[in-house]
Amino acid sequence: MTQLAAGIPSTRGARLRWLVADSWTITMRAFAHWARRPGTPLATLLFNVLIVLLFAYLIGGAMVVPGGGDYRDFLMPGMFAMTMLFGIGQTTIAVTTDADRGITDRFHAMPASAAAVLIGRAVADLVFSALNLGVMLLTGLAIGWTAEASAGRFWGAIGLILLLRFALIWVGVYLGLALRAEAITTVQTLEFPFGFLSSAFVAPDTMPAWLGTIAEWNPLSATVTAARELFGNPGIGGDSWIVHNAVPMAVVWPVVLVLIFFPLAVRAYHRRDR
Repeated sequence: MTQLAAGIPSTRGARLRWLVADSWTITMRAFAHWARRPGTPLATLLFNVLIVLLFAYLIGGAMVVPGGGDYRDFLMPGMFAMTMLFGIGQTTIAVTTDADRGITDRFHAMPASAAAVLIGRAVADLVFSALNLGVMLLTGLAIGWTAEASAGRFWGAIGLILLLRFALIWVGVYLGLALRAEAITTVQTLEFPFGFLSSAFVAPDTMPAWLGTIAEWNPLSATVTAARELFGNPGIGGDSWIVHNAVPMAVVWPVVLVLIFFPLAVRAYHRRDR
């Protein structure tokens, strides 16, 4: 890591440069791992593409879009958000693997910025998620998905989807540090029910009333509904407050998640010093 011999910088400016440099080192470390072992990231990209094809060609024919419209236009914003949700598992596995191999403890023993270890992980996972989202956009276009939106609204939707992923990264970091090995099973067990209990694939109106209300208030649903609105794709309809305020809630929910899980992740990281 940077400034190993000189130790921890004393001035604010030097500490900021130290943080940026160490964060970049951790980010590049993740990129190097993916380059040397491309199987895992490629499998992740392929899995998401297969899920799209499954819903578009095998299940989509039985789906009814609220208010009419093509199910593929309804599906793709939901799939974009689901890939961000699936990213929790990737982050958790990476954090748990480093902890179990003693790499996290080694970082603690080095004069490296503690925040850089977490920030570097977050940046690397966010970059990969952006790549993943790019692949999903191309997949959607290949199966006939269209976005009837201006450039500003299109990129606004992309920004909200990545904002959700940024928030979920800290959920994954915290679970990886706090729960360690059992976190992987916990995350993989909860990803699918959390994702399906949303408006990603069907309208909440098709569920029992109490379950539909939970699905509408699912943070994932806010991002999905907002993305459909901004892309100009068919929505879920309904006149509830949460549906009519999906765009601001697609900002509020990720901010709330960051405010909760970022401090928890930092605390879990520092507790490893004790």
